[in-house]
Amino acid sequence: MDKISIGGVEIERTAALAPMASVADRAYRLMCREYGAAYLVSEMISAKGLCYGDKKTAKMCAVDERERPYALQLFGEDAPSVARAAYMLNRFEPDIIDINMGCPVPKVVGNGSGSALMKTPATAELIVREAVKNANCPVTVKIRAGWDEDSINAPEFAKRMEQAGASAVAVHGRTRRQMYSGKADWGVIAAVKQAVSIPVIGNGDVDSAQACEKMYRETGCDLVMVGRGSYGRPWIFEEIREYLQNGSLPPEKSVEEKMQIMLRHTRMLIDEKGEGQGMREMRHNVIWYVKGMHGAAALRRECSELTEYSQLERMAREMIERNTEN
Repeated sequence: MDKISIGGVEIERTAALAPMASVADRAYRLMCREYGAAYLVSEMISAKGLCYGDKKTAKMCAVDERERPYALQLFGEDAPSVARAAYMLNRFEPDIIDINMGCPVPKVVGNGSGSALMKTPATAELIVREAVKNANCPVTVKIRAGWDEDSINAPEFAKRMEQAGASAVAVHGRTRRQMYSGKADWGVIAAVKQAVSIPVIGNGDVDSAQACEKMYRETGCDLVMVGRGSYGRPWIFEEIREYLQNGSLPPEKSVEEKMQIMLRHTRMLIDEKGEGQGMREMRHNVIWYVKGMHGAAALRRECSELTEYSQLERMAREMIERNTEN
């Protein structure tokens, strides 16, 4: 497969896993890596939380060698705290430090960080410039199309990020106002690609191998990033790799295979966080894994009471029986 280089970090040109707070934890990321995700990014790390010595924040910075090439993603609204946090991340030896300027959730935007920075490009440029000075690795930026439909500024914004020293920019083709509704505008991604000379990562509405190939073709982006399209389907990265390489798809996973993958994902989460917390955090993943299967509605109702791995094993057996033709 072809590769791209982000500040000297080589990444296979298939598909990366998008950073997703409260979803793409280490177990989730490693599952996607096993099925071919070319590049992984951490959940959002608060720059101020790191600077203030918050233990939970620091725990998010640990790098598992199996995740490389791997980026630690910071968010913050002021250059001094992001600069200091970037310096503090050096001891964890990430391959890349990514600055989040695309998160649309109110609690992030309300503090002036995430996609709120799309409204203050001068501040955003200073943040990146200072982060680059303090990081021992390439610095990248994740942005949106703009704040709303009346302020689509991603191409100009991306130029400023490049001038500040960013080694790549990832573009989600929705505005902050859209949140995750409507359609992603791939034309914005194409416009950013035309505007800068650094690598551009395209993100938004890639939910199949065919959609991934289409994004590459229509936008000219250097790498595709998959987010919600991976929910309950870590094997989407396997499908993308096969399709890009050979123009075909691997055999569709059977219900039994999907349930075994779900159980493996659960065990990985339990190994990391213990059975109680692991099972609680696995509940939403289970709903995604069984989507579209016969009996999924009944299982969704049971998910709120999942506390033990043995319960999920029983549910998996029942799903296999319900969906297997006699």
